Amino acid sequence: MIVELISVGTEILLGNIVNTNAAYLSEQCAALGLSCYFQSVVGDNEERLTLVLKTAMDRADIVILSGGLGPTEDDLTKETAAKVCGRKLVLDEKWKKRIATYFAAKNITPTENNWKQAMVPKNALVLDNLNGTAPGLIIEEKNAKVILLPGPPGELIPLFENSVRPYLETLTNGALYSQTVKICGVGESMVETRVKDLIDAQTNPTLATYAKTGEVHLRVTAFAENVKEAKKLTKPIVKELKARFGVDIYTTEEQVTLEKAVLDLLAANGLTLTCAEACTGGLLASRLVSVPGCSDVFKSCVVPYSNKAKRKLLGVKKSSLQKYGAVSAKVAEEMAKGAVFTSKCDAAVSVTGIAGPDGGSEEKPVGTVFIGCIVKGKLTVKEFHFSGNRQKIRESTVAAALTLLRSGILEYIGKIAFGKE
Repeated sequence: MIVELISVGTEILLGNIVNTNAAYLSEQCAALGLSCYFQSVVGDNEERLTLVLKTAMDRADIVILSGGLGPTEDDLTKETAAKVCGRKLVLDEKWKKRIATYFAAKNITPTENNWKQAMVPKNALVLDNLNGTAPGLIIEEKNAKVILLPGPPGELIPLFENSVRPYLETLTNGALYSQTVKICGVGESMVETRVKDLIDAQTNPTLATYAKTGEVHLRVTAFAENVKEAKKLTKPIVKELKARFGVDIYTTEEQVTLEKAVLDLLAANGLTLTCAEACTGGLLASRLVSVPGCSDVFKSCVVPYSNKAKRKLLGVKKSSLQKYGAVSAKVAEEMAKGAVFTSKCDAAVSVTGIAGPDGGSEEKPVGTVFIGCIVKGKLTVKEFHFSGNRQKIRESTVAAALTLLRSGILEYIGKIAFGKE
């Protein structure tokens, strides 16, 4: 089946926000085996939205629109979709009560335009939005299914996962099953080279690569009569990927992130962690604390941005700073040692580098980063050269730090291959 995505919002066209919804929906639809040939972004304009929606409905079986379901006058998606599909807007009493309850819980009196969100196209399927006041909607036309989702990702993503995905699964004959193999420490081009023969020979299941910052994900997707049979089809490919990438695979579970995998590894082996972050400024700690239960393992973080702070908080030697510079292997080493000493933790990661856009030199250009890692006394320091803007360099550094820490833990506990304890 063919799906088409339409993102609604003038703020997207102006570049005020990044269209993360389209990336998320594209990936989810691909995992469901839906083919997406076109995506559109249109502003809050009824005439242009009408044109885009009619075009999409003529060439796709499913059209998913995101955004424009709010209470203000420029929120036109629902009204426009209803007109295109020849549906009147009718009051949904259940959703009106839901809106009233939502505002009452916040001790806020709703304004008149808030009730606009309780108006829905006649005979549309109303999808429960647990995180906002705009319901998701499905309008079933003969030539296409039109799905309307709220724009905020915090509403769109759970609504898609709880309601839209199960609905889309009913539209296909048979069942799709996907398993993701997540790899760290190996570049995208190298991963693709090592699985090219599998990709070239693929039929069912299929194998697709997805490059992430510091990671590569391989998604194995199979289509069969039912989920059980589809799972059987994916197993030989996943087994082959494990054989090829071994310890570089950190998980085969979709919901497990690199930071969670590292924290789980620390917890399973009774290890505690501290961080010392200069150029990343707490970004590594932020990813770690996003994992529930991280406090069992992650104990502290120091952000010694200045040389004085490196000396006072971590005991970095003044002579090392003068001789090697703040961005150096020696300083990364002393930062890691100082972090372990002051926190009494089993493991530490230190980061020092030049995130840019200024501060680089011919010897140490922007993107030069040194990462130190200590696990139970075993020290490793590595030099990296990242590219991109300041944020991209910081994010790449965090991914590399997590990968280096993971390698240190695996070395300590004697793991030699994925799945072979």
